[in-house]
Amino acid sequence: MSVVVAPPGLTDRARRDWAVLQTPTPEPRPFDPAEAHALPDPARRWLTRAVRPGTPLRTSVVLGSHGAIKLGTSWRDFHARQALAPLTGYVWAAGTHLVTGFDRYLDGSAQMRWRLLGLFPVMSDDGPGVARSALGRLAAEFVMVPAVALDPALLWKPVDERRVVARVHDHDVTLTVAPDGRLESVHLSRWHEDRYERFTATCAAETTSGGFTIPGELRCSWEDEDFIWFVVDQAIFR
Repeated sequence: MSVVVAPPGLTDRARRDWAVLQTPTPEPRPFDPAEAHALPDPARRWLTRAVRPGTPLRTSVVLGSHGAIKLGTSWRDFHARQALAPLTGYVWAAGTHLVTGFDRYLDGSAQMRWRLLGLFPVMSDDGPGVARSALGRLAAEFVMVPAVALDPALLWKPVDERRVVARVHDHDVTLTVAPDGRLESVHLSRWHEDRYERFTATCAAETTSGGFTIPGELRCSWEDEDFIWFVVDQAIFR
């Protein structure tokens, strides 16, 4: 399996993280839908829609996306690439017309580093609040790698016929699932600035790649105020 080259503009640490996060899953077993039968019904419906029978259960992905992000009071178009292993960490590198940078999380260490025109610092932080927020993001993004749902590290709890909670990285992540198994939304309480707030990702479309069907268009909000939306252009499961 070929290596996906790291985006430009990463620090040495972020490049090392990128390499770790795209390490291929060792000997992934083929998916048997019977594996989902022990899950609460909404999770079972979602997983059996999200993974085609016989698909190797790969647990990391490299994503390409584009969308718009709210910076201050203005919305800016962006393109991004992300290496994501939901049980381990992520590196998300993005750029607008003027601002480029990355967010990363791995082994409890997190960093945000953004620059204007690639030269002038706009935001740089690696404190405990950044790590706390990044871990919540990592928990929410497990839905982008559906095979992770079968890992015993996740604990599942039913809510009702459409909702189910997954305990991921000490976060309760609630999935809302349509009767046909389509994922409608993800929400959790996530650290934002100096407190926990309601974080919601609404799934507007799906995309299929490598036997996996994942959210293909998402709109994310803090306390019902949108701050980013994006479309997945490419998903390479590893």
